[in-house]
Amino acid sequence: MPDTAPPSGPTVITLGCRLNTYEAEVMRRHALEAGLGDAVIINTCAVTSEAVRGARQAIRRAAKDNPGAPILVTGCAAQTDPGMFAEMPEVTRVIGNHEKMQAETWKPADLLGGVEKVRVNDIMSVRETAAHLIDGMDGRARAYVQVQNGCDHRCTFCIIPFGRGNSRSVPAGEVVAQVKRLVETGHHEVVLTGVDLTSWGADLPGAPLLGNLVQRILKLVPELRQLRISSIDAIEMDEALIEALGEARVAPYLHLSLQHGDNLILKRMKRRHSREQAIALTDRLRTIRPDIALGADIIAGFPTETEAHFENSMRLVEECGLSFLHVFPYSPRPGTPAAKMPQVAKADIKTRAARLRAAGEAALTRHFARHVGEVREALVERGPAARLSDFTQVLLSDSGLEAGRTAPVRITGHDGKQLLGTPLT
Repeated sequence: MPDTAPPSGPTVITLGCRLNTYEAEVMRRHALEAGLGDAVIINTCAVTSEAVRGARQAIRRAAKDNPGAPILVTGCAAQTDPGMFAEMPEVTRVIGNHEKMQAETWKPADLLGGVEKVRVNDIMSVRETAAHLIDGMDGRARAYVQVQNGCDHRCTFCIIPFGRGNSRSVPAGEVVAQVKRLVETGHHEVVLTGVDLTSWGADLPGAPLLGNLVQRILKLVPELRQLRISSIDAIEMDEALIEALGEARVAPYLHLSLQHGDNLILKRMKRRHSREQAIALTDRLRTIRPDIALGADIIAGFPTETEAHFENSMRLVEECGLSFLHVFPYSPRPGTPAAKMPQVAKADIKTRAARLRAAGEAALTRHFARHVGEVREALVERGPAARLSDFTQVLLSDSGLEAGRTAPVRITGHDGKQLLGTPLT
């Protein structure tokens, strides 16, 4: 579901990944400082064809709900196909992924003046990613810190490198400074985020690894209660990162970019790991951190996928001990190699995605059941909503707890979608 920023100042509708959530806050503040208080900014996603359709629907809905307001469209879908959005009569301007993070972009005289509807440059020419220091996320218990952008890999199904450009990293000192700022403003939890997070550092002097950055944050910001790592490419996990996961201040949760459970399909996807490597890694992670919970992205119906290939993905859910599954029914993205491969029938894709989701729901139910009866610390998000350190959502019996605080919670049960808990304070 779209995540809409608080009503003070510009309205920002965020679609897609956690990095978009971080960037939405930066844009909202730039637009607010520029005096664009009535603007609607739509930060799009291009990961699937359905995501692009969702962006178009969000634009039409925003224009209907905000008559007369400028509709400013940005994000990965806007970067990869700016002409499509420029043709929509509801859209005032289309802004590129690099341009959206620049304060000067949001000057009303430049942005809304003239007839130039598209402000999108060549993302592949961008060589740096700057740290945008913010004091936190309005109304949020946790804050996101962008440490990396772009991707150097070329998976055959993925359009995102063409929306984000090549991989580039924020220097460690700037990351640490931002984490310190967020801790000083009262944030309990900070999430490191990026497009290809484990490639952080490859373009920096000395080519440091993500594990080095994580250990540096833990050492230099001892006041930080919890550091969370967002989606990562399993094959790129370095030893220092694996070691850091044994630290109590690192959240015991990882979301892995696995994509499939069959080696031939992984090869055709141009992934760089095998199913055996994925299973071995998850076994090792549980040895280092027994309380860790694991999620994964898996694509159903990739071109040339047979029933036998698909069954390997189904088995991977149990073999890797996955609790949180993000299932993508494959949809061809124009311009990607996979779009030219022999396609699986749409009905089969739909059926396989449903089966995979059902396996994910069963795995999540087993995960919930393991928590029932425990007393765990939970981070209160908003109202009765909270999360455990392993990212499991908890519906609290008391909605009066302050957002951003932690509290011991007795887990009394679950409703199939979330845990149920009673605060003990």
